[in-house]
Amino acid sequence: MADDLNRGLEGVLVAESELSFIDGDEGRLVYRGYTIEDLAESASYEEVVYLLWHGALPTAAELDEFSSAMAAERSIDADLHRTIAALADADENPMAALRTVVSQLSASDDEAGFDADAVTDRDRNIRKARRATAKIPTALAAFKRLRNGNDPIEPREDLSHAANFLYMLNDEVPDEVLADVLDQALVLHADHGLNASTFSAMVTASTLSDLYSALTAAVGTLAGSLHGGANQNVMRMLLEVDESGMDPTEWVEAALDDGRRIAGFGHRVYNVKDPRAKILGEQSEALAEAAGDMKWYDYSVAVEEFMQTEKGIAPNVDFYSASTYYQMGIPIDIYTPIFAMSRVAGWAAHVLEQYEDNRLIRPRARYVGPRDQTFVPIDER
Repeated sequence: MADDLNRGLEGVLVAESELSFIDGDEGRLVYRGYTIEDLAESASYEEVVYLLWHGALPTAAELDEFSSAMAAERSIDADLHRTIAALADADENPMAALRTVVSQLSASDDEAGFDADAVTDRDRNIRKARRATAKIPTALAAFKRLRNGNDPIEPREDLSHAANFLYMLNDEVPDEVLADVLDQALVLHADHGLNASTFSAMVTASTLSDLYSALTAAVGTLAGSLHGGANQNVMRMLLEVDESGMDPTEWVEAALDDGRRIAGFGHRVYNVKDPRAKILGEQSEALAEAAGDMKWYDYSVAVEEFMQTEKGIAPNVDFYSASTYYQMGIPIDIYTPIFAMSRVAGWAAHVLEQYEDNRLIRPRARYVGPRDQTFVPIDER
């Protein structure tokens, strides 16, 4: 068994978790026993975060206390503002900027540190996770505004997590529809088993490094185009379809003939349509109808139907999140940071589990290089 090779660790079980269950054949996603459909329909992002961290849905009083405590942590200090301003001035990639921001969050956290108590204490880590979850939207909105030559907007504690982010992004309190759509998107992205970024966070935590190190590693992993960056590529593809003047089906055929990958399709776990894509597709359609412009939704449906019929490949969560965010006026290169803004809840939850029953994650590689080289002194080479 030790000599079996599973590239990408595909099919390898490395941990037990109570957080999320995925049935790839049925297209089913469950957080702690609750279906993603029920949570997306009825629960707020704050409720889902509480569920992931505490193991049960909150009562009304518990939710009010939890949401208020998290809202009170939204502000970021002057040092971090200066860092964000420098990153914006340098036109840094937003995910690279976010990676720096998350790393720096520990500098202003009195409970941060690498001693055993600071690293593994569950209550302390929940408080650190709450601060990170609260501050990431503030930092991201500030970066976007500074990059565009605008002053950052201070967070408000009277708005929901989703509504406050849109407020800070646009200097305008969003209408209920937009806030609800983003809230639902955050719920859908909050956790998804041992995906690459979550596993990266767990590997880091398994060394007994601290929560902020684990979250920073996760952000760096999410940035890749085969993980979180795929949603940006979907929207760029749809824009290319529009600019081409071609029928979407013809465009996809031509792209495939050229050997191009169609973004937003296929998943390592799902063999059918991603259940999150179903929900986001409905939101994309609703936004299109409300705006009186069905173009982006219609393009998406045409591409999905072609890929499903001709290639037997279903869309993943990235596919419809693209047109949903675009219709909300969110810049394309902010899509993946919004993914991180949500997934930080799941990352933290998995790190909490890792600390509770920790074992250093240390796989092996099969060596295929030479074994009997003769060393030659440098003056003879």
